[in-house]
Amino acid sequence: MEALIACSKPSPLPGSQQKHLRTRPSQPNHRITHLIIPSFPRLRSIRPVAKPSRLFPALSSSSAVETNAEAPEMEAQVEGEKFDWYAQWYPVMPVCDLDKRRPHAKRVMGIDVVVWWDRHEATWKVMDDTCPHRLAPLSEGRIDQWGRLQCVYHGWCFDGSGDCNLIPQAPRDGPPVHTFQKACVAVYPSTVQHDIVWFWPNPDPAYKDIFTKKKPPFIKELEDPSYTKLMGNRDIPYGYEVLIENLMDPAHVPYAHHGIMRIQQQKDSEKVDREGGKPVELSVKRLDVNGFLAKQDMGASKFLPPCIFYANTDPITDIGNGSASSAGAPSSPSARKSKMALIFICVPVSPGKSRLIWVFPRNFSQWIDRVIPRWIFHIGQNLILDSDLYLLHVEEYKIMEIGSLNWQKACFVPTKADALVVGFRRWLNTYAGGQVDWRGKFSGALPPSPPREQLMDRYWSHVVNCSSCNAAYKGLNVLEIALQIASVALLGIFAATKHSAASAIRRNSVGVIAVVCFAASRWLAHFIYKNFRYHDYDHAFH
Repeated sequence: MEALIACSKPSPLPGSQQKHLRTRPSQPNHRITHLIIPSFPRLRSIRPVAKPSRLFPALSSSSAVETNAEAPEMEAQVEGEKFDWYAQWYPVMPVCDLDKRRPHAKRVMGIDVVVWWDRHEATWKVMDDTCPHRLAPLSEGRIDQWGRLQCVYHGWCFDGSGDCNLIPQAPRDGPPVHTFQKACVAVYPSTVQHDIVWFWPNPDPAYKDIFTKKKPPFIKELEDPSYTKLMGNRDIPYGYEVLIENLMDPAHVPYAHHGIMRIQQQKDSEKVDREGGKPVELSVKRLDVNGFLAKQDMGASKFLPPCIFYANTDPITDIGNGSASSAGAPSSPSARKSKMALIFICVPVSPGKSRLIWVFPRNFSQWIDRVIPRWIFHIGQNLILDSDLYLLHVEEYKIMEIGSLNWQKACFVPTKADALVVGFRRWLNTYAGGQVDWRGKFSGALPPSPPREQLMDRYWSHVVNCSSCNAAYKGLNVLEIALQIASVALLGIFAATKHSAASAIRRNSVGVIAVVCFAASRWLAHFIYKNFRYHDYDHAFH
């Protein structure tokens, strides 16, 4: 598992539980593999024998999916179990990228929510992003001096329970219209786990205590203080299904990310092309409504629907309750020094849009994350995302044309390298209706494809949503302006200095420094644009 081993080497370029209730009824040549799952050798997946799925016709013997004696057990589960998209916890954003001084607009499962810090309850609140007055977005508002969420259209104010505390236009001696139920805002159950804000997408009061009955998926490494856990997030211009498939596909890494990620090759392996592609054997087992486990020589991975794909260098133990953990504890200190996991959290946003939250916990070289700022890691991680972004965006339109249920009829997947992708599609079609259940919010069509530069824009998809990159972007822009001002000032001094033998050296030095400052400002402007705005990737020249 060469790429995962490479991932365990530090590089500057990779990358509490609180709940609250709703009070009103619902209304319907970067060294490291930063973001891509490594080449997992030796895996094969399972498909039922007794009753083949109508959605997935039998494959040839060379297929990524093979018959297995355990298939009847899976078939028994198919009969009565279906995945409920609205009976799950969904991640909204990492806490490190939320500003307590302002509300934040987010969309998850087609639901527009506002996330804000309620200082009275000392917790993050997730509410409907709609003011009941004239339907203005509350996320464009502010937190007022009393800690209330204020709609800036007409000044209506709301507390963390969704109750309206103030309608400025209502007469003080009139009826208390702010207490009417129609003046309230729907509040979703929410919690903080693994330093991520999660919410339950149903604000009905019946779910106010849902956290006591069902919790978000638990990942041991994210609660272990011996592991680092720097996070990143980005809005992705293609859908949830394509995003998860891509992260489950190690075979594309040497090709789609050529020149960015250096994959170590085995000394005795024969290269069939420049990129070093090779057979990748993957297998999926125990696929059911709760996801599946996957195996490879040096580790395993697990899909925890709907959002989490988890990979570890150790075999993964299925401990139930939507959890993922590596099996066993290392027996020696030396073993403990090489533990690392890859955790991808894929959030359905709307058709053709998704959000990725990533974290790569490790229990070695923790000092690197304390010394190097997060934005340095994000530069390389965003470049990897950009390098296959356009491919996947176009691919999604082609899948939409043929229909998601016809995916396997249209796609030829004869090798075991695609086992995880085929397993995900089988789970999606068998248990989850073949696609995300948007509950009629959308027509089913994908949004129009934007120009390439807009499609691959980093500023609005990542920088404004990342506290580290946003601070770096502002700071580097200030530095650029300072360098320009310095170059102009030094040129003025250069011009004003009298020509004399004694002052010639000083005068020439000032001129050289002015030129250097100007050149540095131009280089910095290019660096800012390329790493915080737009960086295209031309596969023909990589």
